[in-house]
Order: sequence, then C-alpha cells, then structure tokens
Amino acid sequence: MKLAIPYDNGQVFQHFGKTEAFKIYDIVDGKVGPSMVMSTNGQGHGALADLLRGLGISAVICGGIGPGAIEALQSLDITPIPGITGDVDQAAQDFVDGKLVPNTEALCNHHHHDDGHSCASHTCGSGGCHAH
Repeated sequence: MKLAIPYDNGQVFQHFGKTEAFKIYDIVDGKVGPSMVMSTNGQGHGALADLLRGLGISAVICGGIGPGAIEALQSLDITPIPGITGDVDQAAQDFVDGKLVPNTEALCNHHHHDDGHSCASHTCGSGGCHAH
C-alpha cells in the first residue's frame, strides 16, 4: 500500500489543501519501505485528491483538513487520518505500528485562512475549530 503525508521540512504540514509537497511511503510487508518527497506543482484543495489517487495512495496522514477534502478522499477510497502533528517519518512508523490516533477535532469547518491559526494545534479556540 502507499501512504501520503502533507510535508514541510520533515514535519506534517498542518493544512492539507495548501500543502506544497507530500512525502509518499511504500508500506511493504507491514513495514515502512522506500519513500520520496513529491511536489504538488501548485495544485491545491480539490485537485489533491485526484493527484493522490493517480499515485495509488490508500491513506493520507494529515493535520487540519476540511470536510470537502475528506469527502473527496473518501470518494476515491483514500482514508484520511486527520489531526496528526510532528515528524512525518515517525507518523508513518506509528501508522504501521497501529499507534496513530486520528484527532477529529482537527477538522476545519471554516475558511478564515488569513487569521494565522493552525487547526491541528487547536489554536482556534477551546473546542478546536468547531468553536467558530
């Protein structure tokens, strides 16, 4: 299977629709195999689901992600795993080890992209992004 993670300087990028790159992992025999960083070539939001489908991705580990992106991924049989922060390689290993716990409070149900918040880090308010 193939796994994708929005990527920025070794970390899980926290806004799925605005990521400039994904780190793609081959999961082979229950282990993290070869990986590569791939540019999105300026594509964003809706186009990303099709891009990932074309790569044969089965799951996406991400930080903040909106309901439209989740629906687009799911419609293409790609499983979104939201609310993940930190090192991308560790996230991939945790996924393989069954230790990755999605955080559904990281869902972005708004589009206030100029207010400097990060949905996955819960700076949107005490109730996560749902507080808007």
